[in-house]
Amino acid sequence: MEPWLEDASSLADSIRNGDIRAADATEASLKALEATNLNPTTMLDAERARRDAAAIDERIARGEDPGLFAGVPMLVKDVEDVAGWPTTHGSLVYKDKIAENDCTNVARLRAAGAVFLGKAATSEFGLVAYTSTKLHGTTRNPWKHDRTPGGSSGGSAAAVSGGLVPLATAGDGGGSIRIPASYCGLVGMKGTYGRIPRGPRLPHGMLTAVKGTVARSVRDAARWYDVAAGYDPTDAFSLPKVDGWEAKLGTRKLNGLRAAIAPDLGNAFVDPEVARIAGVAAEVLAAEAGLDVVDIPVELPENGLAWARAGLPSLFNDLKDHWPECEKDLTFEIAFGMKFSSEYRAWHAAGVERFRVQMNEAMADLFSKVDIVFCASSPMEPFNAEGPMPNRIGEVSVSPYNAGALTIPANISGYPAISIPAGLNSHGLPIGLQAYARRHDDALLLDLALVMERARPWPKTAPGAPV
Repeated sequence: MEPWLEDASSLADSIRNGDIRAADATEASLKALEATNLNPTTMLDAERARRDAAAIDERIARGEDPGLFAGVPMLVKDVEDVAGWPTTHGSLVYKDKIAENDCTNVARLRAAGAVFLGKAATSEFGLVAYTSTKLHGTTRNPWKHDRTPGGSSGGSAAAVSGGLVPLATAGDGGGSIRIPASYCGLVGMKGTYGRIPRGPRLPHGMLTAVKGTVARSVRDAARWYDVAAGYDPTDAFSLPKVDGWEAKLGTRKLNGLRAAIAPDLGNAFVDPEVARIAGVAAEVLAAEAGLDVVDIPVELPENGLAWARAGLPSLFNDLKDHWPECEKDLTFEIAFGMKFSSEYRAWHAAGVERFRVQMNEAMADLFSKVDIVFCASSPMEPFNAEGPMPNRIGEVSVSPYNAGALTIPANISGYPAISIPAGLNSHGLPIGLQAYARRHDDALLLDLALVMERARPWPKTAPGAPV
């Protein structure tokens, strides 16, 4: 059997129906992961995966319900705990850290029949938009190997788009689901803050990060919500469980909703071709969904530097027992952040709080006038796989923080946002269209993505997959 190249839901349904064995699907993905040159994983546990897949097949043979993700081979982003596996956060400092228990997200997916093969590569501590570390090397984009799949969920996106696994966990604290989804031609749903719990033993940190997945189809993203979303007592910000995400796909009224199209969100410099592709895709989607496009100014406060400062206390907490001796082991951006942390003062924290208020007020004002906002998912096409963060787009100089300018507002404000494949640019690279909605309107975004999926179907994987 070759690795499954359709969406994860169709594989799970085929396994549940007895048409395919979980063991065969697992073996195919293991072989593909061992042969790939994308470097999407940090470790594989083939013996455990084969054992878990066999257990799924045995449950099906006994007539038991194996779960919504029955036998689907998955990777877990290497910032999430899987019992007995290392959680390195992409850092040499944590290379020997072994998790004692599954995190809540992993436990829920395991209960739903997922078969975990190993860990997916991430940028160091998940803080930059490319995936290249001193510990695990460089992860590559299956559409063009000299380009990045994005970050920090770069290993997950590369493996799913590359046809190696049907699905993988991801996380988004500043665009780390949506940017890799955009760069790899996938669906990337960043939910309302708290939609999928982040426990246990959860430090509150900068209150921006959410869990999720990078998916080949909209229904995979919806099924993920059915499995992973819902209240957990170890996460004080987790939201109550809502049922029927997949079953209710396509049932919400979209006609007449007000939409603004602003490829740059009023605060980013966007490559002209990216802006054009995202703008055209937004117009197509608005027409197909029957949205009322309104002409209003979209202006959000600059957010990259404030976002970075908001994350410094968490980074310092992760490394305080190892700094400064660990400096040589860190990637440039992380070492730079730790050096700045020695200068971090109360007025920096106060500035972050003022910025949170400004962003929340700006988003509230914007969504008093519209129901949906469309923009690009990333200001640029996928850049050099080894990094660093670009400081130019074409002939224009930009701040490295420009890379997250279109995604960070959703994290700071807690609003949901989704990256939808919008098409390919002149270099044959995927470009993403991003849609924002009000807090708790996640279902509207999934339904909008479904409209686009039906109107302009996208390839489930990169050309030539498995890559």
